[in-house]
Amino acid sequence: MHGFLNDVIVGLLGLTTIANPVTSATVLLALTGRYPEAERNRQILNATIYVTIVLLVCFYAGSAVMKVFGISLPGLRLAGGLIVSYIGFGMLFPPARGTEDELQAEMAADASPTQLRDVAFVPLTMPCTTGPGTIAFIISAASTLPGRNPTYSVHLAVVTVALLFALEFWICLRSATTIMRLLGETGVDALARVMGFLLVCIGVQFAINGIHELMMAWGLIAG
Repeated sequence: MHGFLNDVIVGLLGLTTIANPVTSATVLLALTGRYPEAERNRQILNATIYVTIVLLVCFYAGSAVMKVFGISLPGLRLAGGLIVSYIGFGMLFPPARGTEDELQAEMAADASPTQLRDVAFVPLTMPCTTGPGTIAFIISAASTLPGRNPTYSVHLAVVTVALLFALEFWICLRSATTIMRLLGETGVDALARVMGFLLVCIGVQFAINGIHELMMAWGLIAG
């Protein structure tokens, strides 16, 4: 029992620190500022489900999948950086959008529901929450399982950590809805641009880290 609780606490703390669901909540504020509340809540629920699935898949099959497709961790970081930067530019220079009342009217009339971008998987799940750092952390943790002779308790701890983090993630995103009401349209627009700039910086740093690791792997620079 002591080992189970220790695995859950250490895993949840490590995952929370790296994945940082508060960042995802901020991105949700920026991207869904004019979404109807029902649609925003649907996106949150879907993102929570996706995060849970991705966490479990990365833990049990992440290393194998990367080997099958020949993906390295530096390559993963570089790709993640490009995606985050692309999302950041879109938030920093957003296209003209309709008001929330207009979006609600369109959805009620079923006129053009595809205009509402689905943000549950990209970017809320990947790369904002389960990005390169999170995936690397999970795969590293999974690589220790063979030496530990994994038991039922270990697998139960893995599932428990995934579910507890998903609950934490859901709470953070649902709290963002309340914050959105307080900020208003102007506040959300300002936050979107600030977060867009920060995401571009984060994406560039991801890319720099990936390139640095590649150059180290090729022996072009020292560690």
